[in-house]
Amino acid sequence: MSVVRIEHVYKDYLLGDQKVQALKDITLAFDPGVFLAIAGPSGSGKTTLLNLIGCIDAPTSGKIYINDQDVSGRTADQLADLRSKTIGFIFQTFNLLPVLSAAENVEYPLLQRSDVSREERQERVAYFLDIVGLSRFVHHRPNQLSGGQRQRVAIARALAIRPSIVLADEPTANLDHNTGEEILNLMKQINRSFKTTFIFSTHDKRVIAKADRLVRVNDGEIYALGVRSEAKWFLAKQRRATAAATQAQTS
Repeated sequence: MSVVRIEHVYKDYLLGDQKVQALKDITLAFDPGVFLAIAGPSGSGKTTLLNLIGCIDAPTSGKIYINDQDVSGRTADQLADLRSKTIGFIFQTFNLLPVLSAAENVEYPLLQRSDVSREERQERVAYFLDIVGLSRFVHHRPNQLSGGQRQRVAIARALAIRPSIVLADEPTANLDHNTGEEILNLMKQINRSFKTTFIFSTHDKRVIAKADRLVRVNDGEIYALGVRSEAKWFLAKQRRATAAATQAQTS
């Protein structure tokens, strides 16, 4: 079973009287538990593709399947229900509600879930804030947290619905190098521990280097699949640097 399957998808937009083709004949399938990067320059179509997978937008033509269920033609309410149970989101700008505490932000997407009791909501909030290392910050509001801590809250919020898919749109773009590395390692650890599928829209080479699979998009079309040589080179470079640092410390 594919967690996401995309068949001959096109996406068009109208800019005035002009039709712009954002995606052209995209066909892909992603296995459950993959750590995948969709990479490409600005305007390449990678964010459009992520939005289609997240059922935030609908294709002009073609089919999209989530957990082998065709989501084409579903109503807005049906898609919202699907997202609330299946798809977690992590954004570049965190998208936390400033008036809510870390715990309340994590709980927020669960409030619309009639199948999750108040007691279970509280259990999930405590559990996932602990997973991301923020148990001591449950009552802190976003303006009392660092950028890395805010992104950890966003990760906990995405996981609280127990999704099969987490979509991350440039999640390291607003973080410094060390914090971005910590966040990526955390997401990779969660991916391995929970078998949660992570799909990134990114141009960050660190994300590309850690990806199990890479999809490169340009001008709305796929032009490469797999892990490109530059990603492997980047990862090898990181390993050499780490080994050199360790050797220097022990010598």
